[in-house]
Amino acid sequence: MRDRIQEALKHSKADYTEIRIEEKETTRVVFRGKELEVANANIDKGGIVRCLIRDKGWGVATFNNLDDLLNKADQAYQCAQVGSVPEPIELASVEPVENITTVEMKRDFRDISLAEKKALAERYNQVLLGHSDKIIDTQAAYADSFTHLILANSEGTYIEQEKPSVVIGAFAIARDGNNVQQAHESLSSTQGFEYVLDKDELARKAAQKAVELLDAEPVKAGQYPVVVDQTLAGVFIHEAFGHLSEADFVYENPKAREMMTMGRRFGKGLLNVYDDGSIPNLRGTTLYDDEGTPARRNWLIRDGELVGRLHSRQTAAKMGEKASGNARAVNYRFAPIVRMTNTAIDNGTTSFENMVKDIELGIYACDAYGGETLLENFSFSSGYAYMIRNGKIAEMVKDVILAGNLFTTLENIDAIGNDFKWLNTGGGCGKGNQYPLPVGMGAPHIRIQNVVIGGE
Repeated sequence: MRDRIQEALKHSKADYTEIRIEEKETTRVVFRGKELEVANANIDKGGIVRCLIRDKGWGVATFNNLDDLLNKADQAYQCAQVGSVPEPIELASVEPVENITTVEMKRDFRDISLAEKKALAERYNQVLLGHSDKIIDTQAAYADSFTHLILANSEGTYIEQEKPSVVIGAFAIARDGNNVQQAHESLSSTQGFEYVLDKDELARKAAQKAVELLDAEPVKAGQYPVVVDQTLAGVFIHEAFGHLSEADFVYENPKAREMMTMGRRFGKGLLNVYDDGSIPNLRGTTLYDDEGTPARRNWLIRDGELVGRLHSRQTAAKMGEKASGNARAVNYRFAPIVRMTNTAIDNGTTSFENMVKDIELGIYACDAYGGETLLENFSFSSGYAYMIRNGKIAEMVKDVILAGNLFTTLENIDAIGNDFKWLNTGGGCGKGNQYPLPVGMGAPHIRIQNVVIGGE
């Protein structure tokens, strides 16, 4: 295969040519209620050729037949020839890499039968169903994937990587009369089948939270000091700030360029934010991005000040900065675009107890059901929450929606916890019709003053 790739690269007439080939094995098992909804295993194999003619643009050809690389390189070149760009496209310089890496798992999930994977998902589903007679619907899911990726380009890079992923998820819906509530839990890793064994407590927690929310009162809308748990803080920094740090969005959007000026203060000196694809065993980890740039830690905010952003080679050249290792594609059917890897708020020094003890009336917001962002404005729903009364965690409340301006909110972070954790959850990030891209999120607890809370 390597010889055929090299032949196609030499054959190409483009200024720059890149070939990416993937073979991906996947398994998915899903129980919904008492029924088995999905149980399948698939193998998908294909590739993409990207050709760049600097004064015309990019051309792309995707394929499943690996025997015709020369023809696909010609097709990509011909596509580039008919392009038109306002100015020549340049790529930031990246040292060519030759690297072949493999992974080892304690229990390789490719060696586990579909029947055993089905039994595991069914077991967790039974935990959900058996928790309470108020549980009316459930979903228990197991999924794994193993990707072998080859990336080569006309500058001399040749990389082979293996990327495993295993995920379990538990979802519960509880009802009491007309009151219906839901909760979910998930775990994922780049480790083997052993990682998802003996996780009954994860399913039990999802069912328990759904039932507890039946007795929770809606929160009273207003402005509160809010302590945000690691999950919601991680989702917040990914959605509200991380996407603004993706350089393709910045240079294409005048308003974003104005907002994301290097050196701009984004918070107090205690705030530090980074993106790092090089950390082992996280969902967004990749040794090299899909252009062959090595993954590394990229600081975005240091001591409250904007110091960096995320780049592909093209956006880095466009903005006079260095490629950051953030050109990623969800699979071989897509060209890479600027995406996050593992994005996090760095650890702080404040204990959870000290965050809470001075709050007379506030909210402890936990978990996330997603939200919406529009430039600097955001709105997030927490999965569940508790009132804080006189420095103590009090009753559970529901329907807690956090809304505000990103810059004001970051400035109002006045305490960052010393209890950092990575969120090893399933799911992924969507952008440019590419979903779900595996990403990681991490944070400690954070405390934010003057948060607008929507509720009853």
